[in-house]
Amino acid sequence: MAKKVLLLVGDFVEDYEAMVPFQAMGSIGIEVDAVAPDKNKGDTVATAIHDFVGFQTYHELRGHDFAINKDFDKINPEEYDGLYIAGGRSAEYIRLNNRVIEIVKHFFEKNKPVAAICHGIQVLTTAKVLEGRTLTAYVAVGPDIELAGGTWKNIPADQSIVDGNLVTSPAWPGHQAILKDFYKLLGISITL
Repeated sequence: MAKKVLLLVGDFVEDYEAMVPFQAMGSIGIEVDAVAPDKNKGDTVATAIHDFVGFQTYHELRGHDFAINKDFDKINPEEYDGLYIAGGRSAEYIRLNNRVIEIVKHFFEKNKPVAAICHGIQVLTTAKVLEGRTLTAYVAVGPDIELAGGTWKNIPADQSIVDGNLVTSPAWPGHQAILKDFYKLLGISITL
């Protein structure tokens, strides 16, 4: 039976952090429902492309329109095997939505696999699910993790950290690592 994953996004989600996991998971047969608060199937969210070009922080450009394929108000978290939280500026405000927080808490209460990348970890800090956990995020989110009771590790951007049912990565260069670990948490093994 195919696995089913809920992908949380919002306007100005980081382009790669929505598109790559959506397409990669779909390519191995995972059913992925991409949702955003106040959006319905057929709506889109604007994405942003973040690049590191010598400034003190990333440079942001307008990305693509990313299609939502499930009504946010019709989500039943019980139907999903895992949760993937994309990064970008969307995390700053989707975490203010009470239903988003309820959804996140469901996955932790049921010990279901959760992946979060870059700023997506801000949703986890607001949900108060990081107490005693070790994880990573974009460097500017590190203090938020510590304030939420977690331990932040500053690792290279192409790596990930697994702690129980949670896998995190600092930024989009970590797609290979975070997806590989997320598949393992979902009980998926890929052999060549």
